[in-house]
Amino acid sequence: MIPRLLAAPEPGWTVEADVVVVGSGIAGLVTALRCRPYGTVLLVTKALLDEGSTRWAQGGIAAALAPDDSPEEHLADTLTAGVGLCDEMAVRTLVTEGPGAVRRLIELGTEFDRTAEGEVALTREGGHHRRRIAHAGGDATGAEISRALLAALKESDIRVIEHALVLDLLTDDAGRAAGITLHVMGEGQPGGVGAVRAPAVVLATGGLGQVFSATTNPSVSTGDGVALALRAGAAVTDLEFVQFHPTVLWLGDGARGQQPLISEAVRGEGAHLIDHSGERFMVGRHELAELAPRDVVAKGIMTRMRETGASHMLLDGRHLGVRMWEDRFPTILAACRHHGIDPVKEPIPVVPAAHYASGGIRADLNGRTSVPGLYACGEVACTGVHGANRLASNSLLEGLVFAERIAAAISRTPDVSRTSAVPPAPERGVAEGGALLDPSVRGDIQRIMTLCAGVLRNAEGLTTAERELAAMADGAVREPAADGVRVAPCAEAWEVTNLHTVATAIVAAARRREETRGSHWREDFPERDDAGWRGHLVTRLGDHALSTTDDALSTTYEEMT
Repeated sequence: MIPRLLAAPEPGWTVEADVVVVGSGIAGLVTALRCRPYGTVLLVTKALLDEGSTRWAQGGIAAALAPDDSPEEHLADTLTAGVGLCDEMAVRTLVTEGPGAVRRLIELGTEFDRTAEGEVALTREGGHHRRRIAHAGGDATGAEISRALLAALKESDIRVIEHALVLDLLTDDAGRAAGITLHVMGEGQPGGVGAVRAPAVVLATGGLGQVFSATTNPSVSTGDGVALALRAGAAVTDLEFVQFHPTVLWLGDGARGQQPLISEAVRGEGAHLIDHSGERFMVGRHELAELAPRDVVAKGIMTRMRETGASHMLLDGRHLGVRMWEDRFPTILAACRHHGIDPVKEPIPVVPAAHYASGGIRADLNGRTSVPGLYACGEVACTGVHGANRLASNSLLEGLVFAERIAAAISRTPDVSRTSAVPPAPERGVAEGGALLDPSVRGDIQRIMTLCAGVLRNAEGLTTAERELAAMADGAVREPAADGVRVAPCAEAWEVTNLHTVATAIVAAARRREETRGSHWREDFPERDDAGWRGHLVTRLGDHALSTTDDALSTTYEEMT
């Protein structure tokens, strides 16, 4: 059973705001900064302000900034990567508004790399037919964007609460979002479980990569926003499409947690994928070879690993030269050398790892979800931009563009201010919340998902995953045992319960979609099936059980009401 509320003590404190934003990556920071003119803004973040996924972004942000590029060409590349499931209107919004949004990001202080002529330097990544990736610090784009946005935040009067794990959504009698509950750890701020009362709630909580054993995501990416949305009754879409980055530094069998990413831009600058005999195995598999969309490259690597029995493949960038590595990819070079590999002298061992969730909380062009007053932005959202497979470097752009649109929508909402009826935080004790899983099962969840719902999937594996995840839920303690022992509400128990909720939803969607499309690869259904599956799978949580239904043959996201 999936809980409708997390077991938690009743809130011990309450704060108020006009808008509460959960998350401090590009989506959360831009939303907070753009919302500030319309009311008081509270930003809460799970760890420190700069510890989300944005700071780890290497390649850059995609936008049609070059004279020989256009939004229409960016649109075409995005639709191709999305394999028939992109919402064209959402993509058109992204690519049309993207260049202006990037220029406003520069106005906020972001310093992208420049050419000798002073123009923004652009590179190329997989799936792009033009050089349209703006980057900073060579391969430290996310860190620079985060720096600039945090500097702007510091100059504002936006209140920030760090070390805050969001728990559940508060709603009023009409079912409208009215705030959140959260657990805060840290000195100099409210502690324990509390509540934020706000008529506009924006989730920008990032990804869910920690569901898998190996991921490029930081440790905070435990799917908290998606799990909260499901418990709140919101629609969640396309969770089966988890993108695995093709080239993550292989650290040996048994490596767990966040893995160093080898940016697609390395291949964009000319590095080649080879097997252990030195053959470029992507040549002939796709017209773009190593620069094919990520799902194609990930599948190519996994197929070659199976064919040869190898534990990894190799990325050969020796011919790029020491100057290219030091000037263009200093962060990657340092990470490789830290692990005893010198890309200037030897190929880099690489494997695919969980990287990005193309699905998430269903949101319209203004970030509105199916719960009034609840918005979603960035990786936690599913706007329809990515379809079945995200195009490289569209993620930062999506967070940026739709954050601005959310702020504009909130500014037009007449009841955003706290003058509207916002109920006090409800009294909800441990007994009213759902069961929590023991934190010790976190590794088991990751093992099951990696083996049964990773890059390669089939009915047998997904059925096994479904059964084992259900057994975990059945074993969760719902009532105090005779000896008084039960899983205590704590950050670790809440996180692992969120991971379990999201894992269960991913498996349900992956089992339902009986075809191969984009980043969803079913070995038992190896072909794309537009007649039967060119549509979305929508997941909701009912009375402690998930339901996944077809949005048959529809690739248009409706305006949420």
